[in-house]
Order: sequence, then structure tokens, then C-alpha cells
Amino acid sequence: MLQDIAPYVYSNEFRPVPPKDDSVILSYSGRNVLLKKDGSHFEFPRFVDVAGSLQHEEDYIWLFNISGMDYFLSRQVLAAGPFTYEPIRYLRSARPRHLAFAGVTGLSLHGWYDTHRFCGRCGQPMTHSDSERMVYCSHCGDVVYPKICPAVIVAVRNGNKLLVSKYAGREYKRVALIAGYSEVGETIEETVHREVMEEVGIRVKNISYYKSQPWTFTDTLLMGFFCDLDGSDELHVDHQELAMARWVDREDLPEDEEQATLTMEMITCFRQESAVKQGNSVAKTI
Repeated sequence: MLQDIAPYVYSNEFRPVPPKDDSVILSYSGRNVLLKKDGSHFEFPRFVDVAGSLQHEEDYIWLFNISGMDYFLSRQVLAAGPFTYEPIRYLRSARPRHLAFAGVTGLSLHGWYDTHRFCGRCGQPMTHSDSERMVYCSHCGDVVYPKICPAVIVAVRNGNKLLVSKYAGREYKRVALIAGYSEVGETIEETVHREVMEEVGIRVKNISYYKSQPWTFTDTLLMGFFCDLDGSDELHVDHQELAMARWVDREDLPEDEEQATLTMEMITCFRQESAVKQGNSVAKTI
């Protein structure tokens, strides 16, 4: 998956340091990221490449460290020679993977900093904490931390078939699994039952946790579950959410070309007959 960057190690403990010449700079314009690409391979600018545009401390923000290399967010759009702004979706399958993961994670933090420049309660400028990833209002005392939205990915099994879908009105056109955000006041297990019922009108049982994925394209923490059909397999598709949903035989499921998403890893597990009980020792039946 996108976050699987070993042997590189992602460290997000809040320990800001000044940039060095070789520190990586992440710069965004909307949902585009500044990089230099060569096919599926790419690189981000280093501080030395853009130092003329980042001369003051308020021009950049320390983000995180990956295996000893510090990454910084540029607080402005940059012009940097051979580097150009490319759609963030390019990073889904780009190499090196640790840089792709950094670019997508940086986008989430960029969005958070950009939308919290002013206090949502009183409108005064927010101040950055020196001790943790937090901004606060010195006028009214409001405190804000980065947002993470819990959501589920659900692989529904029906014997030798798996329920797959395609999103309605989305740029992403490949097959997916049932998915949705947890609502206020419900458990993540209740989210599984509700989302399956809302999107395709069936009941499920034997819910087993698989693994999670930080999907920072949308500030989401995805939690993957396998489960079994409980009762009728007749689907009643909510076409406002899904373009289609259908049962697909194991051997007809697609290959995982990107190797980036929890969704496709779970589909691959089922296709290879290595679902929860065979493929993940931490699976827990709920």
C-alpha cells in the first residue's frame, strides 16, 4: 500500500528543525504538487533549489522526517526551474514510493494549515504552537489539531464471489469495495452494517478486521473489514453513491496494478484465497 515504504521510516514526532540545503520542499497549488518527473519516477525540489523564494521562517513549515531527511511545506506557490505542478493523483503509482507517500501526506497537512489561518470562532489570526502540531487563537483560546476522518472499507464475501462496486460521479473509475465514513455516535462496527445496507441493501455477518490505511488524499483513516453475506444476495444499489455494484467470481477479480490502496489489497487477498484467516494474523472476528 502507499504507506508501505520500508526500509524507509516515517517519523512525525513534532521536532521542528531549520532546513538544510538538501531538505525536501513540498509545495502545492490546489491539488497539484511541485515535482520533476521522468515517466513514473520523480523527485521533489530541495531547499537549495528554492531558497531564494523561502528566505524567511514564515515562508515554510517543518512537516516530518523520513529516515533522517526532513520535509518542509512551502507556504507559497513556487517557480523552480525544471519543477512543475502536477496532479496529486500522479503519486498513486509513482516511484520512489517513500517520496510519493511524503507528497500525499504533505497535501493533508497543507490543507489543514491553509484552512486554519484564521480562527473559526472569532476570526482572528491563528498562532502555530511551538511544542506540538496544533494552532490556537490567542484572542479567544480556541485550539485546533489536524483532522482525521474514520472510515470503513468492506469486502463482502458470498461463497466464491466478492461484492465490488464503482463510485458514482468520481474521477476514480476502477472497481472498489463498499466504503463510507463513520457518523457521530456510532461504533466502527455499526458503520460497516449501515454502509452496506445503505449502499446495496443487504445484511452482513462474521465481520473481521483486516488492517488500516492512512488515506491522506482525503484526510481519512481507513479501516478494512471482511464479512459474509447474511441472507438474500439481491442488491438494491444506491445509484447516488454507486455507479454499479455486483457479485464477481474470485477468478474474475482485477489485478492490483498500483499496489497503493487498502481496497485493492483486500480484493487481492480474496482473489488469491488468502483472506483474513489465511492472510492476516491480527484479524479479529467481531
